[in-house]
Amino acid sequence: MADPGRARKLADRIREIAAETLERRVKDPRLGFVTVTDARVTGDLREATVFYTVYGDDSDRAATAVALERVRGLVRSEVGRQTGIRFTPTVDFVADAIPQNAAHIEDLLRSARASDEQVAQAAAAAEYAGDPDPYRVREDDEDDDAESAAGGSVVDGSAADESDADASAAGRPTSGETDDRA
Repeated sequence: MADPGRARKLADRIREIAAETLERRVKDPRLGFVTVTDARVTGDLREATVFYTVYGDDSDRAATAVALERVRGLVRSEVGRQTGIRFTPTVDFVADAIPQNAAHIEDLLRSARASDEQVAQAAAAAEYAGDPDPYRVREDDEDDDAESAAGGSVVDGSAADESDADASAAGRPTSGETDDRA
């Protein structure tokens, strides 16, 4: 096993050599818009994988894959000549999926933004289903409960409550009670 730093440096060097070879030495018209994006080398430095992208449609990608397979030996010999290592790694070309993945992520983000806008519009027009503070009891509700329990109706609940409190303190019957002392 080689040092990971050495493998990384060799992979970077192979990427540069492959890109330069495809640009300057190979005269195949099928390699029009090829970009070498990355290269990786196995731990034993015996195999190298070169990742590439192609600008164009599916037919351009297929033609480029065929052309890269044809020039694989030339790229390997250039790697061996320029690196000077004991064993020249075999070179495989693999189409890089980064552009497709990036386009897919952009589509997902675009749909997420659209759904966020819909939620924001729905939230702006929405009303709360209940009271803002459902645990806070309004004072008017307490007065209504007291009236229904007493069986009477009071026009002004707060004044009736005060007069009832004064009457019960003085020992007199309240508005809801009858005088049974007589």
